[in-house]
Amino acid sequence: MIALLLPAPALAQDALFDAEGYRIAHYRAPVHSAPPGVGRIAPQAAAQLRPGRDALFIDVLPAEGGHRESDGRWRLAMPHKSIPGAHWFPEAGRGELAPGIGDWFMQGIARLTGGRRDRMLILFCRSDCWMGWNAAKRLRAQGYDNVWWLAEGVEGWTDLKRPLSRARPEGGVAP
Repeated sequence: MIALLLPAPALAQDALFDAEGYRIAHYRAPVHSAPPGVGRIAPQAAAQLRPGRDALFIDVLPAEGGHRESDGRWRLAMPHKSIPGAHWFPEAGRGELAPGIGDWFMQGIARLTGGRRDRMLILFCRSDCWMGWNAAKRLRAQGYDNVWWLAEGVEGWTDLKRPLSRARPEGGVAP
């Protein structure tokens, strides 16, 4: 009976991150700095770039309510809006990736960059979200050296009165 009166223990800090430093729980929380080796880009600076020409904008927000079919196609529960010209890789920002997502993400990035690891990549999801951070860290760990994190995500974009457009999962298929 006494145990019921004691406060529940707080989630241990270690339970938020895996051994490699990826956030694996409570993704919607303040993020104070970019991952090591990754730059942080302000929304105003990102808005000056032309997606697909000056930089590749990579959205890693999950497919809310959606799922991936056994053949790799995404079934979406609702439309997803993103920065115009961005490439959407649902679920690629999680700390622990579902089977096939990591390979699909890395192959997609390699295809989009033409194998150039110096291509400017801007990763994002939402403000106060660790998924863009995780994905930026993951690309940096794979040798991409011009990786930027848009911490304010789509909210930072819309705060500038910039439009969003409907996005579809990159390639439509994840192996």
